[in-house]
Amino acid sequence: MASFLARLAGALRMVTLAGPYLFAWFLSDILLTLTIPFSAILPRQTYDFNSKIANFLWTYIHRILLLHKPQISYSGAFKDIPSHESAIVVANHVSWSDFYLVHALAIEKGMLSRCRYFAKSSLKWVPLLGWSFVALGMPLVSRNWTNDQSELEKLFGSMIRNKWPMWLVSYSEGTRYNPQKWQNMKTFAEGKGKKILTHCLYPRTKGFVTCVRHLRNPDSHIKHIYDLTLAYQYTAPPTTTTTTTSSSSTTTTLSTRPTINLTPATIYDTFSMPSLSPPWRFHVHVERFLIKDLPEDDRGVAEWLEKRWLAKDEILKGLDGEWTEFEGLGEVGYFATP
Repeated sequence: MASFLARLAGALRMVTLAGPYLFAWFLSDILLTLTIPFSAILPRQTYDFNSKIANFLWTYIHRILLLHKPQISYSGAFKDIPSHESAIVVANHVSWSDFYLVHALAIEKGMLSRCRYFAKSSLKWVPLLGWSFVALGMPLVSRNWTNDQSELEKLFGSMIRNKWPMWLVSYSEGTRYNPQKWQNMKTFAEGKGKKILTHCLYPRTKGFVTCVRHLRNPDSHIKHIYDLTLAYQYTAPPTTTTTTTSSSSTTTTLSTRPTINLTPATIYDTFSMPSLSPPWRFHVHVERFLIKDLPEDDRGVAEWLEKRWLAKDEILKGLDGEWTEFEGLGEVGYFATP
């Protein structure tokens, strides 16, 4: 009965919080769609106006997250990132909730409204939702790079010409990490003679190479790459077993070992649970690089990204063993929660 009441309370909590947010999202999508005709004649003004709408929506949903008391820590080059600096942002992909961790960093650095994500090009045909992505300047790609080339050239041309402040965010693996996709990656890695990663998948490099190629432009205001390693630690509730004999009854409680990135928080969890920490803890490890320091050729850039994923896997292994006590993280801090 208690379990049923807890689930009912969670469902009511989600409806109460998600309903007004979805309504605000719907109205914002209409407004964003209406700005599309102005983007050709007033590109910078339209971009700035739409960024304010994005800031409203993303601040709204982040405040909903904070109501659920998440413990989000950070490490690495967090303090080296200045406020309002544009960058390419690459990250491993674990869950729908990943954007919360990206946004926690973006809020601290004054770039929440300027986050733009690579998304599937098929979404452009979805009324309102897809049109709002177009209005916000999201890169819409099909992963057919012959077809995507003109779309990306147009995007980067506008971005550089108008000096749009931006965090251009890419989940470079192209899909979410889970045991089945890890098994597929293992088979791929064994066939190619590559090292088998433990807590993430190999990145798809073509999109990243294209970004770097365009943003090497001396006129580009985007000079840096941020490499974010996203981690979710989940500790399942203890299990209790009772052994009964003719003369006695013994109850044993067994604690469970925390897991990394196997059971991330879902959209339902982030709206329905009164407290996210425990059972979850969240972490963002940040590295910052100059684009000009990357190899000059496309193959070298692709290999550089793969090496970043090898380093990322080592960070995740350390988090799996010691969480934020892992000495490879450097100084650890925490994002503020209410």
